[in-house]
Amino acid sequence: MEIRSYDEMNKDEIDVFREIGSIGTGNAATALSTTLSATITMSLPEVNILDYSTVSAFLGGPEKIIAAVLVHISGDIEGIMLYLLDLNFINFVLEKLNLECIKTYEDLTDLDKSAISEVSNIIISSYASAVSQLAGINTRLSVPAMAINMLGGIMSVPMSEYGYVTDKMMMIGGNFVYENQEMTSNLLMLPDIKSLNFLLKKLGVICD
Repeated sequence: MEIRSYDEMNKDEIDVFREIGSIGTGNAATALSTTLSATITMSLPEVNILDYSTVSAFLGGPEKIIAAVLVHISGDIEGIMLYLLDLNFINFVLEKLNLECIKTYEDLTDLDKSAISEVSNIIISSYASAVSQLAGINTRLSVPAMAINMLGGIMSVPMSEYGYVTDKMMMIGGNFVYENQEMTSNLLMLPDIKSLNFLLKKLGVICD
């Protein structure tokens, strides 16, 4: 039976996305290790279905300043993927790319932003590839768009695009680990409801 909202997903359906998260995080860690010439591992991901306000509260409150990279998904499914970056992960990336570390997001240069966008795109693509691999579908990703804003402002983007359909979204959280240093990784994945049902059918957890 088709679902009408993210919060209608049962345990089996969420477990499928945990598997996508596991494959995606493994792919992301491998790709990052190659890109940054560093041995990076990743903790087991957690998949949560949260409403927009809860996501903001969970990540530090709507007034917390954060960087985010947004990509639109098209092809066999439609939706958005939003990768959120904390300052410590940004500085880790900048250091590995022989760029200057920063004290605030406002210190990011155009070169820094380009590098961070590219690394984020690699991470997002790793998750998109996991979806394509498991479901046997084709996906295309838009050019990544980076923004620095309060969490409330960042969250207004998925709200404006899909808030009329659902007030829930899927968050895949985990930590990148480098030499005992843990860095938060949070990806918001939001296929539209039609695409979500299509995916769950392709993955064999709901029937026509």
